[in-house]
Amino acid sequence: MDGFSNLPPLPEYHLTPLPSLLPPIPDKLLTLLLPIFAYWGLSMFFHWIDTKDYFPQYRLHTPAEVSKRNKVSRWEVIRDVLIQQVVQTAVGWVLGMTEPDDFFGKEQYDVAVWARRIRIAERSVPGLLATVGLDARGLAKNLGASHPMLAGALQGGQYPSLEKLSAVDSASKSGTPGFAGWELMLASAIYWVLVPALQFGLAILVVDTWQYFLHRAMHMNKWLYTTFHSRHHRLYVPYAYGALYNHPFEGFLLDTLGASIAYKLAGMNTRQGMVFFTGSTIKTVDDHCGYALPWDPLQHITSNNAGYHDVHHQSWGIKTNFSQPFFTFWDRLLGTVWTGGDVSARYERSRLAAQKAFDVDNEKTTVTHSDPADSATQDPKPYENELRDAADLPSIPIQNRQPQPPAGKAELQAAGSRQQILDDQKDGGPSVLADEAYEEKEARNFLRRSPRKRATSTLSSKDGFKGLRDRVPTSMHGRAGGIIGVDGSR
Repeated sequence: MDGFSNLPPLPEYHLTPLPSLLPPIPDKLLTLLLPIFAYWGLSMFFHWIDTKDYFPQYRLHTPAEVSKRNKVSRWEVIRDVLIQQVVQTAVGWVLGMTEPDDFFGKEQYDVAVWARRIRIAERSVPGLLATVGLDARGLAKNLGASHPMLAGALQGGQYPSLEKLSAVDSASKSGTPGFAGWELMLASAIYWVLVPALQFGLAILVVDTWQYFLHRAMHMNKWLYTTFHSRHHRLYVPYAYGALYNHPFEGFLLDTLGASIAYKLAGMNTRQGMVFFTGSTIKTVDDHCGYALPWDPLQHITSNNAGYHDVHHQSWGIKTNFSQPFFTFWDRLLGTVWTGGDVSARYERSRLAAQKAFDVDNEKTTVTHSDPADSATQDPKPYENELRDAADLPSIPIQNRQPQPPAGKAELQAAGSRQQILDDQKDGGPSVLADEAYEEKEARNFLRRSPRKRATSTLSSKDGFKGLRDRVPTSMHGRAGGIIGVDGSR
């Protein structure tokens, strides 16, 4: 029997325009607006807990570091983010013009198409069982009375009880085949769950791949870094609404174009795109939020979270941890994940300032998700030439090259990262390394205090960061105050 003959008929359908999800705003316009609302809504939540000094025990950096170490004012960050969002909206509008309008009414037809495919696949069951010496038809005959659906599947999708006789067919005793209930249930699961899951999985894979290789190129090529990407790294201490602080060209190339290509390749409809673009935006903001919140699900779904990405913003790790925004598999496959463990005591100081240890599930978890023992055992590629190429680094006094990472791969990663800071003469340079060395020294002095001294420290649980701020001298770059508020100075 031909595998494509005697199949159940497909239902008729009538297409109707899909109503707007949020009338009177068209879905295509809502797809452009939601990522912007999500960006600023989530960013303002993190800014609010910053200004109120809530959850200080989960900060990755102190407020003093935000003010002192960043090389760009908050107004400039807001300006450049708005520019990127204008470009993003314009590209999204053009993308929407290439998309057909959405309709509904064809869903049962599409489910039936999948049910037909399942029926066609069933035609191969008798032959497959025969290859292992089983008589499918004999088994079906024995199971026919007790398990008619199973018997029908064993016979290659023959379900006589589901055939419908019409007046024309009654004379010949042949009927129109129908779908089994399990076929329709499986087809519905494929159509409503499996296919969308595969679409989102493909889109995530495309975005992660696109961003990893372009992001890595921005760091490995000196001209690309100093011309475009160094702007984003003026934020040595990231905060939420600085997530899209980029050079406009880089913002278009990495974020806007990459997400648009992923959307097209995955064959998403408008509402799927709405979820994908908004979800990607939320994940990007969360990765730059500056908090390692134990109850934030986005911090635990994958190891690519705020702590992981924060390493990439430090002078000793800037040429590592390129993966964003979802998973870290490219870093791990290609050997660019940071291998030096938590070499910066600043993370510990932030927790101690609130007189708490940052503990997830009663187990100490490293912010960087790396083991310093890996530094000595992992293949040094692609960093094997970083010490040789770090031409300017030997001129920096050893006391300004702190913290010292473990010997091995982490040492090479830190050398290449610090050389990149020195290459960025406009917003980087030796002063950045001096700042971090000073912070490291202060942090280690703080950690050497006895538990009794910590308990009586001026860093109370209520005013901890205020006390720390008061004891931190004016920035080496001439800034003081303005820890959380908008700082217009450079």
